[in-house]
Amino acid sequence: MTICMSDILCVTNRKLCKKDFLVRIEEIARMKPAGMILREKDLTQEEYKVLARDVIKICRKYGVPCILHHFTKVAKEWNVNAIHVSLPVLCAMTEEEKKAFTILGASCHSVEDAIKAKELGCTYIIAGHIFATDCKKNIPPRGLEFLRQVCHTVDIPVYAIGGVNAENMELVKEAGAAGGCMMSGFMQ
Repeated sequence: MTICMSDILCVTNRKLCKKDFLVRIEEIARMKPAGMILREKDLTQEEYKVLARDVIKICRKYGVPCILHHFTKVAKEWNVNAIHVSLPVLCAMTEEEKKAFTILGASCHSVEDAIKAKELGCTYIIAGHIFATDCKKNIPPRGLEFLRQVCHTVDIPVYAIGGVNAENMELVKEAGAAGGCMMSGFMQ
């Protein structure tokens, strides 16, 4: 099966990248994924801000939504209207802060998380982890039934994360997801 790039959110992790990170980001942006989440969790806000500037420029060049991760102040500073946050960060955001973003996503690990994220104004959620993945080696995947429950509970796009690839993307879509997230498949 060929993956439709409009079904995929690229999630970055420069530590997995086998070549120059920005070169790889440009290669991915050229493929036109549904969006690119710059998720570099080990960086300070200042380091993230510097990297974000370059990634935003590349994404804009190719018309790919750049979704910043966690650092809402960086997003505002670089005039990015898309942010992905954890549920605790989402809960702490004021209505005014949330209104700054037309794309607001959160990571969800239960049906209850998904309901809460939707109620708090998310325009999409990421649900996971669905399949076994090296990123979560000793943690059992939640599976397709979990994904199906989330997708049928909320009326916003749900993207599956965790072990998503070309071989199982059709299963993700059949469960009701808008698409899937890929990290290592893009970074390596």
